[in-house]
Amino acid sequence: MKVIAINGSPNKKGNTYHALSLICEQLDIEGVQSEIITIGQKRLQGCTACNACIKNKDEKCIIDDDVNTIIQQMKKADGILLGSPVHYADISATMKAFVDRVFYVSGANKNLFRHKVGAAIVAVRRTGGMPAINTLYNYLQYSEMFLPTANYWNVVHGTKPGDMLLDEEGVQIARILGKNMAWLLKAVNTYQQEEELPLMEQKNWTNFIR
Repeated sequence: MKVIAINGSPNKKGNTYHALSLICEQLDIEGVQSEIITIGQKRLQGCTACNACIKNKDEKCIIDDDVNTIIQQMKKADGILLGSPVHYADISATMKAFVDRVFYVSGANKNLFRHKVGAAIVAVRRTGGMPAINTLYNYLQYSEMFLPTANYWNVVHGTKPGDMLLDEEGVQIARILGKNMAWLLKAVNTYQQEEELPLMEQKNWTNFIR
């Protein structure tokens, strides 16, 4: 089993990276492979709502950049871990562009991440962590992913790179999240060998205009 972790911080070795690393260390202890992919320093354009991914259904965004390669890595993985710093009480701009495109392509292609195990964590200096973590979980929940938990909300604190390692509660949150994520990955894998997971239903699209 393998987890792909996405680091949405422009600081490659910042507190977001350290939080993801703690989770991945625990995954490794539990026998789950992991890989951290840093996208925070990339120049990624946001979704243009062209709907080409819906029309083409080729598991690609029409914008030709690194996103398409990462989509396939995420598709092949058993679990997905999202990490972002907090910028103005939300995720980083590059991370927002990334998840908008990735999860839109996923949804346009019969939900590539459905029934994978998904989790997220954010790093913040002082406040704004809850809106940011809620943003990331919107993508995971929409995709019908299975979500492990920790013993508190998945927000760690720090300013300078490595500060979060001094956040004792944050370190514990990351460790427990990694442990629970590994357990859920194993549970889903075991169940799939014996039983079929729920079939996907056709989406009912509605709006509030009558």
